[in-house]
Amino acid sequence: MIKLTTPISREEINKLKVGDRITISGSIYTGRDAVLPKVVKLADEGRLKEAGIDLEGNVMFHTAVSPAGVGPTSSNKLDIEGSMEVLSREGIRIHLGKGALKKETAEMLRDNDSVYAVIPPVTALLKSKTLSQEVAAFPEEGMEALHRLEVVEFPAVIAIAGGKSIYDK
Repeated sequence: MIKLTTPISREEINKLKVGDRITISGSIYTGRDAVLPKVVKLADEGRLKEAGIDLEGNVMFHTAVSPAGVGPTSSNKLDIEGSMEVLSREGIRIHLGKGALKKETAEMLRDNDSVYAVIPPVTALLKSKTLSQEVAAFPEEGMEALHRLEVVEFPAVIAIAGGKSIYDK
């Protein structure tokens, strides 16, 4: 088990291989199809810091935050997978969700020193590993707002690293 704590360095990311089991601790962000295009727009406009969002060395967990807890949503939705290039350039090192991604996405992640990890849909386990949560931006999106979570030992498996994918046949 490889233990990672945010902020995560490019060097740590570039050591990871497909199939590695990891845990993630520290401050991470959450977002899905409603909010990620808004975060991408802020990045494109150079306004992330102004909005209090620092993605360098961080994790983007593809989920909504509800009173029941968090669980992964499908990462291959257009607005989620489509956000990964910009978010990786802005410093996201791990994209965390579920489902297979395109080969082009795997190559883009490699080129931007980022990886994709899958997390099992185990809401009760993840809730027990979430220490705190707060809305980081776009509160009007409710559960789908950009949230910042403080987590301890979130479990995941590296699904895409170095341009290789666990989904390749």
